[in-house]
Amino acid sequence: MLVTNHVLSGAVIGAMTRRIVPAFLLGIASHFVLDAVPHWGNWEGRPHFMEVAVPDGLAGLAVMGAMTALAPRGRRATVLAGMAGAALPDLDKPSKVFFGRSPFPRAVDRLHKVIQDEAPHRFKYELAAAAALSPPGGGSRRGPAGARRPAGAPQTPAPAAAPRDPATGIG
Repeated sequence: MLVTNHVLSGAVIGAMTRRIVPAFLLGIASHFVLDAVPHWGNWEGRPHFMEVAVPDGLAGLAVMGAMTALAPRGRRATVLAGMAGAALPDLDKPSKVFFGRSPFPRAVDRLHKVIQDEAPHRFKYELAAAAALSPPGGGSRRGPAGARRPAGAPQTPAPAAAPRDPATGIG
């Protein structure tokens, strides 16, 4: 699964969780669940992997920033924790590129490799996951004080005008 989709799932988890540590741990768990679902992958070698991984990593980082900024103030920490947990298991890949080894124990790396259900013809699965995990309207609908308003909900009405004097018509 692309790291951007892991980040999006972590944002959803963080938005639905009230505490930071559970959001982070559920984010990690979601990573392994998504990697077990059929998805795009099985690269033709390191150059092809890097052609996908670098832009995806940068997109994932941009999504982390955007989702953190769009989250209601009281949920920002849990949204960020969910995204960080969801992306964490994929730190093995840049670690192998830059340091020649994974930061995780071998058992974790083996589990991460064994559960993958990748195939090169499944890019449409990644797009479907991104669409399903993305907030409607890009998360741009905000109400008063940054609170989210459901799509189509009316804005807060303006205060009523002062009553007019019936004799003069002045309010």
